Amino acid sequence: MMAGAGLRLPRPLLLAALLPLAMALSWAVGFAWFLHKAAAPSEPPPQADGIVALTGGAERVETALRLLARGQAQKLLVSGVGRAAEFVELAHRAGVDPALSGRVTLGRAAASTRGNATETADWAHSNDIHTLIVVTAGYHMPRAMAELSRTLPEVALYPVPVQPPALRGWPGLAALRLLAGEYTKWLAAEIGLSSLASRAEERAAARSAGHAAPRTEAHPPAQERRGG
Repeated sequence: MMAGAGLRLPRPLLLAALLPLAMALSWAVGFAWFLHKAAAPSEPPPQADGIVALTGGAERVETALRLLARGQAQKLLVSGVGRAAEFVELAHRAGVDPALSGRVTLGRAAASTRGNATETADWAHSNDIHTLIVVTAGYHMPRAMAELSRTLPEVALYPVPVQPPALRGWPGLAALRLLAGEYTKWLAAEIGLSSLASRAEERAAARSAGHAAPRTEAHPPAQERRGG
C-alpha cells in the first residue's frame, strides 16, 4: 500500500468540505464588486417624467428636490416618509422654493424597499410616468433597482446614487456591517426572496415607530446615521 493512501478523503466528503469554502469565496468576491459599484458615480440623468426618492437619509430627499427645482422632471414622489414629515421642512433643508409642493407627493405607506417599489408603481401609473429618475444611497441602489424593475417593467429607470457622508472614504466596522447586510438583501432580491428582507425591514420600522419619534428625513434610521 502506498504511504499516505489512507489519508485520502472520500470524494463526497471532500466536496462537502469544499462547498462552504467556495460559497464564502464567491460571497466575498461579489461583496468586493458590490462595494465598488456602491461607490461609483453615475452619469447625469436625462430629462424624465418623474423622480422618486427612497427615504433613509436626508441627502436623498435633498438631492431629489434639487433635481426637481432644476427642471429635471415635473413630478417627485418621496417614498417612505415618516408621519411627522412636512414638505415645508424638507424644502427648507434642501434650499428649494416651498412653492414646489404642488409637484411633490409624500408617500407614507412604505416601510421597506419592496414597499417603496409598490408605492412608486402606484404613483407612476396614476401620473403617467414612463421615465423615472431613482434617488437613493449608492449602497441601496442595486436592490432598489431590482425591486423597481419588477413593479415597473415598462418604465425606463435612471439611477442617481447619493453617497452618505459616513461612507465617503474607507468605511468603518459599523458601515461594513451595514454594507454586508445590504449586499445579502440584494442577493435575496435577485433570486426572488425579497419578501424575507421586507419583513425584517418592516419589523425594524415598527420597532422604531414604537420607541422613537416618527421617522422623518431629519431623523434617518440608526443604521444610516452610523453607516451612511
